[in-house]
Amino acid sequence: MAVSPEFVDYILEQLQPLGGITHRRMFGGVGLSRHALFFALIAEDTLYLKVDDANRAAFEAAGCEPFKPFGGDKAMSYWSAPLDALEDPDLLAAWAGKGLEAAARAKVKPKRKPSR
Repeated sequence: MAVSPEFVDYILEQLQPLGGITHRRMFGGVGLSRHALFFALIAEDTLYLKVDDANRAAFEAAGCEPFKPFGGDKAMSYWSAPLDALEDPDLLAAWAGKGLEAAARAKVKPKRKPSR
Protein backbone atom coordinates (compact mmCIF):
# COMPACT_ATOMS: atom_id res chain seq x y z
CA MET A 1 0.00 0.00 0.00
CA ALA A 2 2.67 2.51 -0.96
CA VAL A 3 1.71 6.16 -1.00
CA SER A 4 3.78 8.88 -2.65
CA PRO A 5 4.43 12.01 -0.58
CA GLU A 6 3.44 14.10 -3.60
CA PHE A 7 -0.02 12.53 -3.75
CA VAL A 8 -0.56 13.05 -0.01
CA ASP A 9 0.50 16.70 -0.33
CA TYR A 10 -1.83 17.14 -3.32
CA ILE A 11 -4.84 15.68 -1.48
CA LEU A 12 -4.14 17.77 1.63
CA GLU A 13 -3.92 20.87 -0.57
CA GLN A 14 -7.21 20.00 -2.28
CA LEU A 15 -8.91 19.46 1.12
CA GLN A 16 -7.53 22.67 2.61
CA PRO A 17 -10.88 24.52 2.22
CA LEU A 18 -12.38 22.14 4.81
CA GLY A 19 -9.82 23.17 7.43
CA GLY A 20 -8.70 21.09 10.38
CA ILE A 21 -7.48 18.11 8.33
CA THR A 22 -4.76 16.03 9.97
CA HIS A 23 -3.01 12.98 8.61
CA ARG A 24 -0.85 10.14 9.86
CA ARG A 25 0.95 7.22 8.30
CA MET A 26 -0.53 3.84 9.08
CA PHE A 27 -0.03 0.35 7.67
CA GLY A 28 1.75 1.67 4.59
CA GLY A 29 -1.02 4.15 3.84
CA VAL A 30 -2.17 7.47 5.26
CA GLY A 31 -5.24 8.13 7.40
CA LEU A 32 -7.08 11.47 7.25
CA SER A 33 -9.07 12.96 10.11
CA ARG A 34 -10.93 16.17 10.81
CA HIS A 35 -11.75 17.13 14.36
CA ALA A 36 -11.01 13.59 15.59
CA LEU A 37 -13.22 11.95 12.93
CA PHE A 38 -11.31 9.44 10.81
CA PHE A 39 -13.04 9.90 7.47
CA ALA A 40 -10.60 8.93 4.71
CA LEU A 41 -7.49 7.00 3.83
CA ILE A 42 -4.96 7.04 1.06
CA ALA A 43 -3.56 3.78 -0.32
CA GLU A 44 -1.71 3.16 -3.58
CA ASP A 45 -2.16 6.87 -4.42
CA THR A 46 -5.93 6.57 -4.28
CA LEU A 47 -8.15 8.57 -1.92
CA TYR A 48 -10.85 6.51 -0.20
CA LEU A 49 -13.69 8.09 1.79
CA LYS A 50 -15.82 6.60 4.57
CA VAL A 51 -19.02 4.99 3.29
CA ASP A 52 -22.06 3.58 5.06
CA ASP A 53 -25.59 2.57 4.13
CA ALA A 54 -26.70 6.22 4.01
CA ASN A 55 -24.19 7.35 1.35
CA ARG A 56 -23.14 4.17 -0.47
CA ALA A 57 -25.58 4.71 -3.34
CA ALA A 58 -23.98 8.07 -4.20
CA PHE A 59 -20.54 6.46 -4.39
CA GLU A 60 -21.88 3.60 -6.50
CA ALA A 61 -23.65 6.03 -8.87
CA ALA A 62 -20.40 7.99 -9.30
CA GLY A 63 -18.56 4.82 -10.36
CA CYS A 64 -16.40 4.65 -7.24
CA GLU A 65 -14.81 1.40 -6.07
CA PRO A 66 -14.62 -0.12 -2.58
CA PHE A 67 -11.28 -0.36 -0.83
CA LYS A 68 -10.13 -4.01 -0.81
CA PRO A 69 -6.74 -4.04 0.92
CA PHE A 70 -6.38 -7.81 0.77
CA GLY A 71 -7.89 -8.42 -2.66
CA GLY A 72 -10.78 -10.78 -3.19
CA ASP A 73 -14.27 -9.81 -2.12
CA LYS A 74 -13.44 -8.50 1.37
CA ALA A 75 -14.09 -4.73 1.25
CA MET A 76 -13.74 -2.12 3.96
CA SER A 77 -16.21 0.74 4.50
CA TYR A 78 -14.16 3.13 2.35
CA TRP A 79 -14.72 3.82 -1.33
CA SER A 80 -12.59 5.70 -3.84
CA ALA A 81 -13.36 9.35 -4.39
CA PRO A 82 -14.72 10.21 -7.85
CA LEU A 83 -11.84 11.07 -10.20
CA ASP A 84 -13.38 14.39 -11.28
CA ALA A 85 -13.53 15.48 -7.63
CA LEU A 86 -9.77 15.15 -7.28
CA GLU A 87 -9.25 18.17 -9.52
CA ASP A 88 -11.93 20.40 -8.03
CA PRO A 89 -11.44 21.40 -4.37
CA ASP A 90 -15.10 22.41 -3.96
CA LEU A 91 -16.36 19.13 -5.38
CA LEU A 92 -13.84 17.16 -3.34
CA ALA A 93 -14.95 19.02 -0.20
CA ALA A 94 -18.53 17.94 -0.91
CA TRP A 95 -17.50 14.29 -1.29
CA ALA A 96 -15.26 14.50 1.78
CA GLY A 97 -18.30 15.86 3.62
CA LYS A 98 -20.12 12.62 2.80
CA GLY A 99 -17.20 10.73 4.34
CA LEU A 100 -17.23 12.96 7.42
CA GLU A 101 -20.97 12.43 7.86
CA ALA A 102 -20.51 8.65 7.65
CA ALA A 103 -17.67 8.84 10.20
CA ALA A 104 -19.88 10.88 12.53
CA ARG A 105 -22.72 8.36 12.20
CA ALA A 106 -20.31 5.51 12.95
CA LYS A 107 -19.05 7.28 16.05
CA VAL A 108 -22.56 7.56 17.50
CA LYS A 109 -23.32 4.23 19.08
CA PRO A 110 -26.81 3.27 20.23
CA LYS A 111 -27.26 3.20 23.97
CA ARG A 112 -27.53 -0.24 25.46
CA LYS A 113 -30.48 -1.09 27.60
CA PRO A 114 -29.52 -1.78 31.19
CA SER A 115 -29.55 -5.44 32.07
CA ARG A 116 -31.77 -6.55 34.90
